[in-house]
This record gives sequence, C-alpha cells and structure tokens, in this order.
Amino acid sequence: MMGSTRQSLLISFAEKYTQLLLAIAGSVVLARLLTPEESGIYSIAAALVGLVQIVRDFGVGSYLIQERELDREKLRAALGLALAAAAAIAAVLAMASLPLAAFYSQPVLGEVLRLMALNILLLPLTATTIPCLRRQMRFGAIYTISTVQAASQLSCAVALAWLGYGCLSLAYASLLASTAGLLACLYLRPPGLPWLPSWRGTRRLLGFGACATGGNLVDELGVIAPELLIGRLLDAASVGLYGKAQGLLSLFNQAITSAVSPVVLPWYARHLREGSDVRAAYLSTVNCMTALAWPFFSFLGLMAPAAVHLLYGAQWQGAVPLIRIICLGAALYSMFSMARYLMLAMGEVAALAVLDMRAVAGRLLLLLPACLLGLNAVAWAIVAGAVWRSWLTYRQLLRLKVLAGPRLLPILGRSAVLAVLSALAPCLVLQWAAPGSKELVLLAMAGGGSALFWLIGLSLLKHELGIELLLAGQRLWGRRRNCQGR
Repeated sequence: MMGSTRQSLLISFAEKYTQLLLAIAGSVVLARLLTPEESGIYSIAAALVGLVQIVRDFGVGSYLIQERELDREKLRAALGLALAAAAAIAAVLAMASLPLAAFYSQPVLGEVLRLMALNILLLPLTATTIPCLRRQMRFGAIYTISTVQAASQLSCAVALAWLGYGCLSLAYASLLASTAGLLACLYLRPPGLPWLPSWRGTRRLLGFGACATGGNLVDELGVIAPELLIGRLLDAASVGLYGKAQGLLSLFNQAITSAVSPVVLPWYARHLREGSDVRAAYLSTVNCMTALAWPFFSFLGLMAPAAVHLLYGAQWQGAVPLIRIICLGAALYSMFSMARYLMLAMGEVAALAVLDMRAVAGRLLLLLPACLLGLNAVAWAIVAGAVWRSWLTYRQLLRLKVLAGPRLLPILGRSAVLAVLSALAPCLVLQWAAPGSKELVLLAMAGGGSALFWLIGLSLLKHELGIELLLAGQRLWGRRRNCQGR
C-alpha cells in the first residue's frame, strides 16, 4: 500500500507543481497588465463565488471518496444533487450581481459575477468524475485534467488582459478553463460511471452533504471574509494588495498542501476501512507538513521584499508587511492542516461543522474592528484567528484520541530546528549582500543556501521526510540505470 501511496503522492505533486508554475507565470505577467484596483475587483468576485461554490458542491466529492460501498444508484443521486444545487446557485448569483455591484460601488463587478454564474453551470458535469478518479487513486488522469484547465486559463487571461479587458479577462479565462476541464473529464471518465442523474437514494447523501456543506461554507466564509470586509470598509486597491500577499503565502498550499490533501483523504479512508492505525498515519503527516511549512514561512518572511519586487513589481510593495505578519499564523496552523481530512475520513462531519462555526465566529469578531484600523491590523487579526482555530482543532483531536501533547512536542521540536537552520542563509544574504543587488540573485543565493541547510538538518535529525526523499532518489536512480542498461 505504501508503494501505491508514494506513487500517488509523486503524481499529485507533479500536478500541483505544474499548476504552480503556470500560476506563477500568470501572476508575474498579470501583475504588470492589471492594476491593484482591477485585481481587487476580481478578488471580491472570486471571494463571493467561492462562498457559493461550497453549496454548489454540497459535499458530493467528499461523500464519493469516503463512502464504503459505492454503487450506481449512489453515483446517479450524487450527480442529480450536484446539478440541482448548481442551477439554483447560478440563478441566485446572476440575480444578485447588480445589487452586489452597487453594494461595492463597482459596476463592472456585476458583469464579472454573471460570467462566473455561467461558469458554475458547467462544473457539476465533472462532480462525479474527479472524486471517483481520486477514490481509485488515478492521479495521472487528474493531472491531465488540471493541466488542461490551468493552461487554458493562463493563456486566455494573459491574452485578454493584454487586449485591455481588465478584470473581465480573469472571468472569461475561468469560464474557458471550466469548458476545457469538462472536455478532458468526458475523455478520461471512469468506465461505468452513469450519465443520467437520479433522485433515488439521495436521503443518505443529503444528510452527509448538509453537515459537510455547512462546515465547508462556514470555513470558506472565514477565508474570504478579509477580502469582502476590506472591499467594503477600505477600497478595491487594498483588496488587491491583500490578494497579492495571500498569493505569495498560498505558494505553500499550492506546492504542498493541495498536492498532499487529495491523497491524504482517500489514504486515511483506506486505513479506516482496513482497520489500520490511522493515528500513526496522521502523526506522520504532521511530522512531514511542519518540516516543510516552518522552513518555508521563515524563508518567505525574511525574503518577502525581494520576492514581491521580482514577481509583482514596485507597485505591490505594500503587500510586504502583510506577508511577514500572516506567515506567523500560517506556520502555526500547518500542524493541523490535515486534521480536516482525517475528520472527514472518520465520518466526523458534524463535529467538523461545529469546529468551523466556532473558528469562523472568532475570526469575524477579530476582523471587523481590525478592518477599521488598516491592513496591518487585518493581518494581525488573521494570525489571532489562526491561533484560535488551532486550539479548537487540537481539542477535537484530543477527543478523538488521535494525538496528545507529549506525542506532538518532539515532532514540533524537530520542525523548529529545521526552520532555524533554513533561516540562516537568508539572514546571511540580507546582512552581507551588496547594496543594489538584483532580487533574483538575492533569492537564488538565499534559496540555495536555505535548501542546503534544510537537507543537512533532515540528515542530522534522521527525519522521516529525509528518509522518504532518499528512498525516492534511490528509486529514480535505479530506474535511470535500468533504462541505460537497456
């Protein structure tokens, strides 16, 4: 099973790194073609649509992955529910587009929202395909679908932004990406997957979906709340700056978390189905995630000015203080980032929904006054919200007897050592670099040194992640020698 899981992780990482490279390329180009205000308008629209997307999915994806016995009737019910939810959400979003545009005093926001409502209608047609591919751990097919989507979105966004379409270029690009992804799904869909929806057998799915959707909806509200509140209480340019800060911070999610989570949920579910020790599996993911996250955020916090200037240009330097502050909260919560998927695999959807509601309520109480004080105050409120959510998650894991403080402390101690070692190179570069050095040179020197110290730390600590990397290297070397021998 471990060999299959390792292969799935490698393919998932390849998928996310391909998406990440395309996203970085798009961000670099679009940051120079769109103004902070234009980026901010689209960020507001994306935040609003992200909220309703949760209802559109209605927990169908998670249900299809964790369900122990999946038959044709359940698949048809899942498709029917996804289609009905998407049609209702698209209609509501289209009708609300004009009032929302007036609320934010941005007329073009209405047109962007209507385009995104049309996009929502296309998504349910893939609602059963991708979860079933994940359940079967066919990550090669998912890699193809996501790459087609990302490449289509990038090319369309850059072309239309170049032609002067502003924030509409991003909305049209999203619509084209969904169309391309749908065509790829139709080609790669698993055999035997039903084409027609049905309402029979939806009762069980409705129960699961209500809890999962409630929790996801509240969780997403907490994620998008800063952009919605900043857009209303400050201005669209401030939303743009916050969005660029989150763009750099999300590099870890795009490169690591989003690559691990599609594999982790079915992996946890398989452990539970087979009666294996899921607690040991969870501690293993915490060990590896913090060993990656803490060095990454320490590096990003130190090198934020050079990274922002290189990627986005001088007009986005206002995002630097936000990045440095929010890095603290992101590093802290990384130790609990996989807890959500463990609770879903264990069927604890109701407990997860309650956790989400409490976490988001606390975050909103912190954000509302912070938005009146400026962007830096918003960043500190986000950190405080991460502390609150981490505490709530830890209590749930104690209740489920998944971990305890004594088992967690050695893991965190090793990750802290790796973070300190990884920060040495950026500190030395910033201290001794010649004035006027190019950002690319600074980042290359700091990044190369940080990676070297991190690898040395893995070796000295005999870290689980270092062992996995060594095994992966040995397998690749063995395959290369076999190919040469032929």
